[in-house]
Amino acid sequence: MTVASTPATAPLHPVIRALASLSKHLVVLIPLAMAAGLAAGLVFDVSSLQVLVLPMTMLMVYPMLVNFRVSEALDLKDGRAIGLAMALDFMALPLLAWVLAVVFFSGEPGLFVGMVLAGLFPTSGMTISWTGFAGGNVTAAVKMTVIGLIAASLLAPVYLLVFAGAVVEVDFLEVLRTVVFVVGIPLIAGTLTRTLLVKRYGQPRYKARIAPLFPGLSTLGVLVIVFVAIALKAKMIAQEPMLVLRILVPLIVFYGLNYVIATLAGRALLDRGDAIAVVYGTVMRNLSIALGIAMTAFGAEAALLLATAYIVQVQSAAWYVKATGRVFGPADAPTGPGVAPVSARPA
Repeated sequence: MTVASTPATAPLHPVIRALASLSKHLVVLIPLAMAAGLAAGLVFDVSSLQVLVLPMTMLMVYPMLVNFRVSEALDLKDGRAIGLAMALDFMALPLLAWVLAVVFFSGEPGLFVGMVLAGLFPTSGMTISWTGFAGGNVTAAVKMTVIGLIAASLLAPVYLLVFAGAVVEVDFLEVLRTVVFVVGIPLIAGTLTRTLLVKRYGQPRYKARIAPLFPGLSTLGVLVIVFVAIALKAKMIAQEPMLVLRILVPLIVFYGLNYVIATLAGRALLDRGDAIAVVYGTVMRNLSIALGIAMTAFGAEAALLLATAYIVQVQSAAWYVKATGRVFGPADAPTGPGVAPVSARPA
């Protein structure tokens, strides 16, 4: 006997399914968008695209925030994991990004501020997804994502003034205005959208049939912004073909040290699930919002660095999932403070 599908359990529409799968292929799609932007910028006059940057950025961030719920941060459980992640996200990693900016880009203001921005916005929807893939504490990852976005939005203008103000002109009020447009307005619009859709279709149908559409739309927006960022700087890249490779070096150092610090701190202080959440709650930077702010307030050169960061971030996250068993032991193994890694235990 066959069971009839309900609206909440019926297969997703092929378009929604295709959009939902986009984020899984970022490691390929981002280079393709960069290549397409480079070709377009070399062949055509794309300067008119600059006026579309702010509206396109808002449209990119809006779908990402439709499923974002501030109320999820109010539960006080998982406090140790969240506290450790926030300490890394708002103290250690911004400082690390600034040091790398000074070492590698002291004479290049656009790339300098791009590197600083890479360290300012922690967590994204992919924090939750990768934590789940690796068998970590998804509830803690959700709270890290909510708290991280709110805190970063409030602190970004101050951090940019402190870390980048000596190298590039940082208009505090203009950056604050940009954060309001790039984060605040899309957050309000996303909250209203979710509320209306849940009221209209019910929570089960919304969660199963509608919610999967929005991350894909956000990913599509990321690809458009990356295309525009590269197109606007295509001639500069053509004149200096080693530029992307120069950008990759500090990014690889940044992400590599991030993994090492978060892994060692998590193993020393937390159990397995919480430690994994801390790793992905710090390594998965919110490059979409950072990219939007870079394009809107600082120009395409800063955005070029953040577009390149997508490649390192997504690829390294996939590698780390495969290494999780070796780093933290199998899911049912005892872990936490004082427990040696699997490789250090006697056979």
